[in-house]
Amino acid sequence: MRDLLTVPLHSERLDLVPLRTGHATEMAAALADPALYAFTGGAPSTADALRARYARMLAGAPDPGVDWCNWVLRLRADGSLAGTVQATLAPAGQATPPTGRERAASPGSPTSGSARTAGRVAEIAWVVGPHWQGRGLASEAARALVAWLETQDVSTVVAHVHPDHHASAAVATAAGLSPTAGRQDGEVRWELILPRA
Repeated sequence: MRDLLTVPLHSERLDLVPLRTGHATEMAAALADPALYAFTGGAPSTADALRARYARMLAGAPDPGVDWCNWVLRLRADGSLAGTVQATLAPAGQATPPTGRERAASPGSPTSGSARTAGRVAEIAWVVGPHWQGRGLASEAARALVAWLETQDVSTVVAHVHPDHHASAAVATAAGLSPTAGRQDGEVRWELILPRA
């Protein structure tokens, strides 16, 4: 399996910047509100804890067939970091291991029977700090991520969303995903089958 390089991505208002450990201090402040973790569990991380998590994520997945791709969301208007988007890419039929993600996708999700056998499965996740919520930034970033995944060897895009997390369900919908009957750890599996090139 080839190793993907996380490249800069751009949307109308955002630069999706490849994650670096140097982002930890600003991201710890952006994600400090305990309300962000109401549906996903956990608690805000300190800058040091995020720096260590980011270092582990940047070291890559222990499985050589899996790629972890992580971006911070930089608002072009003022340069602030507003959140993150993430994708874990694995061969179809293989579980996607955790990346230390803060939001949405529950790691370790096997592909469903509806997924094509060719290509890879990308499990995506997103989080936007409360100060920047309600502006459509998570949807914009998720759409940019899915557009990039369409250029990779990806056949299926997956996200897991808590059934009561209506804002995340709206992001998944905006990114082109649809809910399935699948559940994992109480979350609904959302899925998008990408067309073959």
